[in-house]
Amino acid sequence: MRSDHVLAIDQGTTSTRAVLFDASGQKVAHAQRELTQHYPRLGWVEHDPEEIWQSVLATARDAVAMSGVPMPGIAGIGITNQRETAVVWDRATGQPIHRAIVWQDRRGADHCARLRADSAEPLVTAKTGLLLDPYFSATKLAWILDHVEGARERADRGELAFGTIDSFLLWRLTGGAVHATDVTNASRTMLFDIHAQSWDAELCRMFDVPEAILPDVHDNCHIFGATLSDLFGAPIPVGGMAGDQQAALFGQGCFAPGMVKSTYGTGCFLLLNTGQEPIESHNRLLTTPAYRINGETSYALEGSIFVAGAAVKWLRDGLGVIADARDTDSLATRVESSHGIYMVPAFVGLGAPYWEPEARGAILGLTLDATGAHLARAALESVAYQTFDLTTAMTGDAGRKATAIRVDGGMAGNDWMCQFLADILEVPVQRPANVETTALGVAFHAGLATGIWSGIEALPNTWARSDIFEPRMSESERSRLLDGWKDAVARTLGR
Repeated sequence: MRSDHVLAIDQGTTSTRAVLFDASGQKVAHAQRELTQHYPRLGWVEHDPEEIWQSVLATARDAVAMSGVPMPGIAGIGITNQRETAVVWDRATGQPIHRAIVWQDRRGADHCARLRADSAEPLVTAKTGLLLDPYFSATKLAWILDHVEGARERADRGELAFGTIDSFLLWRLTGGAVHATDVTNASRTMLFDIHAQSWDAELCRMFDVPEAILPDVHDNCHIFGATLSDLFGAPIPVGGMAGDQQAALFGQGCFAPGMVKSTYGTGCFLLLNTGQEPIESHNRLLTTPAYRINGETSYALEGSIFVAGAAVKWLRDGLGVIADARDTDSLATRVESSHGIYMVPAFVGLGAPYWEPEARGAILGLTLDATGAHLARAALESVAYQTFDLTTAMTGDAGRKATAIRVDGGMAGNDWMCQFLADILEVPVQRPANVETTALGVAFHAGLATGIWSGIEALPNTWARSDIFEPRMSESERSRLLDGWKDAVARTLGR
């Protein structure tokens, strides 16, 4: 039987998805499971790696079973994942020595502040394209080594392995045979030189991380290894890995310099393809590898927002204002405005372009006649305002404004939010017909590695616009709203 399907594992912050695609890039079947969020202290966020592993197995098996595709028909597996989340495990047993520390976690803020005070940030940025922030993996890894009894000594002896979620899953899928990652995930650790394309000894010394604990780094399209036979009934090559935002850029077909995508999930991540030359940001954005194929790297500028859909989840689970995230669309249209309310969702600090890890969320402008509908609308508006901050910074770095933005992620299904986004950004917002862009992107990587497609030019043209939202807000109204947002952020930051 011809192997012409790819199984994409999309391991995200709040859920795990498995999606099976055929050779035309069309979704055949999918399965999903939500994940438990652990908040042991203020600003700390953790996941149970064992729960993640079981969710991957369950969703992958369910998707394959629902598809009816026999195992010989699956050419390979692609893994895309929540980036920066750190796991350390025992090489002999495969057991994690601590919960995974999630990308949202801020416990490394003091560590970053000390390094910043020692003037280390210019070196970090020059080598990694990143800023000193606890968002990235290095301080999370250092914390685990320093706070789990005996961990640092065991790491020095080579008994422990570190990885982001992709690396941990690859280890488990291959039965511990492979300890590796891809260039996009490696670049988010703050330990990887994106110019030399290798782990950096000076950075490892700076964060007190033994190099022996780090995984091998490969292209995004690469045969990393094969799964154990007993997991799916037969070995399947793992042929692609990519961090979720880079996978979405690839899945959105943003292969040409100047193309932009913005993903709205737990957080929001705006990426601009800049081609084969990395662009240094002067506006506190990140320079990051977009993908590496056949040893050639394409780069991107990235703006990272820590809280987008997470604000809606908080309205649902924390306040009980809504019963379902989808309710925000109808609530936002039920009222004429947000009634002067601004939500600055700095629940885990503010990301780009502010990079204030100690900032905390604020709701301003509350009056006695404010309702849950006003809060829901303010939460959606905050996502557009934060995206405006990113696009403003990106225009300053790239020297030109994007002509359109391709959106994806759960929140992109909200018509009201997409229209407000177009109004605030003053550019058309394009929503694709196929919203599985993150899973599709890594499926493309795996399919390229396993021979389903011969090169980028041979990838099926799956990107088709479903909806376009054109700006229609008056300039005076837009300016008024943005002035209010800027004031709200300044107050939140105490400026």
